[in-house]
Amino acid sequence: MTKKIDKLLIGFSMTLVAIIVGFLYAMPEQSEAVANKIFGTLTTWFGSVTLVFTFLGVLLLTFVAASKFGSIRLGDEKPQYSTFKWVAMMISCGLGSATVYWAFIEWAYYIGTPGLGIAANSQQAFEMATPYAMFHWGFSAWTLYALVGLPICYHFYIRKNKGLSLSAMVCEITGVKRGGIISRIIDVMFIFICFGGLSITLGVSVPLVTNVLSTVLGIEPSFGMNVILILAISVVYSLSSYIGIEKGMAMISNLNVKFVIGFCIAIMILGPGLFIVSNTVNSFGLMIQNFVQMSLFTDPIGNSGFPQSWTIFYWLYWITYAPFTGIFIAKVSKGRTLRSVIMNTLISGSAGCFFFFGVISSLSIDRQIRGLVDMVGMLAEGNDTSAIVAVVQTLPLSGLFLVFFSIISVLFLATTLDGAAFTMASTATPGLQGNEEPHPIHRLFWCVMLALVPLTMIFIGANLNTIKTAAIITGVPILFVMMVLIYGWMKWMVKDYGSLSTTGIKDSFKKI
Repeated sequence: MTKKIDKLLIGFSMTLVAIIVGFLYAMPEQSEAVANKIFGTLTTWFGSVTLVFTFLGVLLLTFVAASKFGSIRLGDEKPQYSTFKWVAMMISCGLGSATVYWAFIEWAYYIGTPGLGIAANSQQAFEMATPYAMFHWGFSAWTLYALVGLPICYHFYIRKNKGLSLSAMVCEITGVKRGGIISRIIDVMFIFICFGGLSITLGVSVPLVTNVLSTVLGIEPSFGMNVILILAISVVYSLSSYIGIEKGMAMISNLNVKFVIGFCIAIMILGPGLFIVSNTVNSFGLMIQNFVQMSLFTDPIGNSGFPQSWTIFYWLYWITYAPFTGIFIAKVSKGRTLRSVIMNTLISGSAGCFFFFGVISSLSIDRQIRGLVDMVGMLAEGNDTSAIVAVVQTLPLSGLFLVFFSIISVLFLATTLDGAAFTMASTATPGLQGNEEPHPIHRLFWCVMLALVPLTMIFIGANLNTIKTAAIITGVPILFVMMVLIYGWMKWMVKDYGSLSTTGIKDSFKKI
């Protein structure tokens, strides 16, 4: 049976995106000024709330995983995917090719503007640069994904409510009318932030990959190459989306994670392996040691702006990704326990980032310390993509590394966009039930839109940072939506299983 598609939601959402893009084109400076002003105000007003919410979220998920509630199983079926494919899909959906970009350069920003009141350009600034990058891409980021994914899992598999969307769950919790004004606003916000977050991912990643490929081919990068690259990525993830998660995204994610592991191991073998291991271990230790302070650092005395510019910004950025990543996590986690979803989301996702950032950032820092590439200076001059290429070129077989770098970036983009297209199609298909998926043609429609919007913005020369800022502004109300989801999840869980023991909870599910 073909489910009815919410054409009104699609039409309104696309109209809103078109209006925003039109403003960016017609009044770029004014749009940027307004967006930055609103963002500055919101991070000042809600910055502490965002930090506390995220930190408490880590504690909440740790409690659920360790408690009897962690034994609750999401349905009676066996898991649909192997553990490796399951983790690979979550990592590939939750991370885009922007991960590759930031792994090379993020640490360099923290040298001149470090957090925790550390002196700029000091030894301590260098030592804390990678730990801060690990922190921003680690437990807290994946917690924000899980804080959407787990309530949706419970709503969909345990309560067996209809609808794989934020609004469907909010309606079940609050009694708000499905299809009413509040429900519509939540769905429109969801689709808008998907476009905002993913447009900037494409806007950052595509020029980077174009630059890398141009270096390999010995030609000048151009807008035409950007177009060809976006079209190529679109073909990959559209085909993946059309043939379905199991045959498409599972296969690409599985392949990409293996490529990433191989890429990092090759860097360790052919690059400064001992320094990479030493710096990664040291950075992980410093990140764990300072986790609470970094989580709640507001800098009220120094007023450096670091928490607002980085940590609060990042948490709101992850919140813009949390709805579609969380819904996707819910869809691929049937048959798992809540404990395994939490463990694999927080630990596997974070461990992947720690490993990747540890290897790549350590390589870049080594090149900076040894004077081979002045990445800090190149970033100050705005030569970010050139700095990344320069670091890779210091390795033996650099041409091969650049090709693999491009492949990994393209596959990361394809899987992220595939996951986004699936969840956007799910949101615009009311009443989905446990074994149902959006129609392939509907998913294909969102694939095309997700490519067309950033391509249009690159073509008209719109400021991609402005739409990113606008999307993150939308992350503030999504934060309060997440609070409603968590409240409903806790209420349901205590009502359904609060009187049972761990053994009782396990026995309540069929033997599989």
